[in-house]
Amino acid sequence: MSTLTSSLTIGTRGSALARWQAEWVVARLRAAWPELNCRIQLFTTSGDRTLDKPLPEIGGKGVFTAELEDALRAKEIDIAVHSLKDLPVDDAPGLMLGAIGPREDARDVLISSAGSPFSALRRGARVGTSSLRRAAQLLAVRPDLTLLPLRGNVDTRIRKVQQGDYDAIVLAAAGVIRLGLEANISEFLSFDVMLPAPGQGALAIQCRLDDVPVLELLSALEDVSTRAAVSAERAFLQHLGGGCAAPIAAYAQSTIGHPLSAVSLTGLVASPDGRRIIRVSGEGAEPLALGQKLAEKALTQGAGELLQ
Repeated sequence: MSTLTSSLTIGTRGSALARWQAEWVVARLRAAWPELNCRIQLFTTSGDRTLDKPLPEIGGKGVFTAELEDALRAKEIDIAVHSLKDLPVDDAPGLMLGAIGPREDARDVLISSAGSPFSALRRGARVGTSSLRRAAQLLAVRPDLTLLPLRGNVDTRIRKVQQGDYDAIVLAAAGVIRLGLEANISEFLSFDVMLPAPGQGALAIQCRLDDVPVLELLSALEDVSTRAAVSAERAFLQHLGGGCAAPIAAYAQSTIGHPLSAVSLTGLVASPDGRRIIRVSGEGAEPLALGQKLAEKALTQGAGELLQ
């Protein structure tokens, strides 16, 4: 560890899932660098403080990351751990994605009060989600559903459906699995029904630009195939000019790092009411170029009007 730093301060949000993610990073770093001293520092973000409004209303993606990024730039912490889907697609000034860890299941799941699958929900069922992406895709299949806002940590959301506030809710599978709450899942939603948010299920470890000692440490966490896949998804989102406030979804699979390198990507843009869905697919060897190409394809099919 001669060229490496001997201690690391890791910033994360205070939720159970965020702490799990930070602990996972610590465990992987210690496995690779046994002499490394790690300390976790918890932050409360504006997204954590404002729970009575949907995310698009309070500022979209950056609401869960800005405080951590400020602390990184001020050198109060050395790295910040995020769910990649919470990170804006444009790199924050002075910072970079030092590592992207292996991806958990990228699907969304349905958790219903009666354990019913999606197709068996009663007509007009009350389904909780504050995601425009999820709402549009749910309404595309079931326009009869009553969609209600849903905020809070994973365990809070599950408790709300169990106590009858909703007939069902939709959550990212990754968070439910990481917290060991799979027993609550009624159904894993197929990508045909529910395409995920770009980067869903992947962990992002952010550091200061050109912080060479920290980047060397983070090399132990990097998953090349996951980075290629999520880079294509985020390029699709970026070239559509979309953020948290738009019904945009994308999922890619990658064989980058294997003898036959390729990325396959499916992207989706929807009207908020789900009546119009534009779905594009393709593959290529260069993730960023593929994401841009499919975004342009979606725009030629009218995606721009849906994103107004």
